[in-house]
Amino acid sequence: MSVSTPRVVALETGSPAQKAGLKVGDEILTINGEMPRDVIAWQVLTDEAQVPLRVQREERYLDVLVSKRYGEPLGAQVHAAIFDRVQTCDNHCEFCFIHQLPKGMRGSLYLKDDDYRLSFLYGNFTTLTRFTELDMERVITERLSPLYVSIHATDPEVRADILRNRRGAVSLRWLQMLLDHGIEVHGQVVVCPGVNDGDILEDTLVGVLERFAALATVCVVPLGVSRFNKQPRMRPHTRFEAERVVDTVSEWQQIFLDVLGRRMVFAADEYYLLAQRPFPPADCYEGFVMHEDGVGMVRTLESEFHKPTPQPTLPKSGFFAWVDGAPADGYRAPTEATEPVAAAPAATTTTAPEPTAPQATAWSRTTQVTLGAKRSAPIGILSGALAAPVIESLVATIGRDDVRVIAVPNEYFGGNIGVSGLMVGEDIAKVLALEPPGHRYLLPDVCLSRGLFLDGMSPSELPQPVEVVSTDGAALRRALTVGD
Repeated sequence: MSVSTPRVVALETGSPAQKAGLKVGDEILTINGEMPRDVIAWQVLTDEAQVPLRVQREERYLDVLVSKRYGEPLGAQVHAAIFDRVQTCDNHCEFCFIHQLPKGMRGSLYLKDDDYRLSFLYGNFTTLTRFTELDMERVITERLSPLYVSIHATDPEVRADILRNRRGAVSLRWLQMLLDHGIEVHGQVVVCPGVNDGDILEDTLVGVLERFAALATVCVVPLGVSRFNKQPRMRPHTRFEAERVVDTVSEWQQIFLDVLGRRMVFAADEYYLLAQRPFPPADCYEGFVMHEDGVGMVRTLESEFHKPTPQPTLPKSGFFAWVDGAPADGYRAPTEATEPVAAAPAATTTTAPEPTAPQATAWSRTTQVTLGAKRSAPIGILSGALAAPVIESLVATIGRDDVRVIAVPNEYFGGNIGVSGLMVGEDIAKVLALEPPGHRYLLPDVCLSRGLFLDGMSPSELPQPVEVVSTDGAALRRALTVGD
């Protein structure tokens, strides 16, 4: 990605930026004489009460002074999170999902980042193999916390082998320094059968306890294997292997609880589904800190479904959503488009009023209702294959025989990919083409990024009207009971 200047893509009505005369399309060359390198610097520089901007508007150069209260948002959204070059990844991990993407998707999805700033902003995991002393100085000085670090193994040789990068053997020294300086860090272990599972996973958790006990959490997740995988060592887990991971995590949770007073390590929900084991009680997730990484999502969904609250858990918005743009206001703000997603071509839509919170996003909305079907019509809930049984069990608790769950096979990616966040328009269209017209079809918005599926289709191109529903239990419950 080339170096760029922040470009204004949206202005809040009545905001200080709009009152000062900024316009969509303006290029912000400097803020108080300084060129911001990312939205982190942008926010620091625009926190002042007087914000002098040097602006390029087409062929003209303008000086704009924005006057506002100290700390008040500028009210301008810019085109990206990073203005200088994104720190790309120089690892060659066999399990990397970017290497398993089909050809022909939008170019931004093929960008591999290993940038600590995107870790801070959006929770992307970094291996720290490209981390430098200057990066460390900035993180400590500006208190860029929390960060998210890919561990995979604490044995240097094993980690270097997994990353296919000799720096992988030593880059965890940066993790120790981050922890020593009080930076909150969450770790991740992607478990590859026959590579870093079994005894090596045990050894990794020993290493975490001995060297990195100050980590906030460690999530253990299974690798995803698409039909485009070309790495012979990479394969899905067997049920037995999933059972062993679940057992290992359970045993180490107790060890961490005894030694540190907290469980530290958590297995992704997918492991319990693969192992056909019951999920742990909600209180075992200690606040669902790693919800965005698939840990405790089922228990969260159940809780929100049965006891709706105005503050649902905020999952990450889609897959690699950050690469298509980012809001300037707020650290780690989701990047989902703020306009409602259009539904089927001939359908009229109504959307719940926007919330008034300054960082309101699509996740805090209620259902977007498509009026192409009667509200009393039978309902089909579109879901990835993995989540379908969970949603079926929830629906069964409300005694509705007019609601069914429609599992969407993921033929686009294939392999063991079955999560709802990776559903694409092409697969959904195939399923909806066989469904009866006039029914209500609910689509979770987690599979959309800026209104599009990963294959570039939009909901308006589907053969049946759909209702785009926020991916939380409360929104699902509201969608099922609308009109009751």
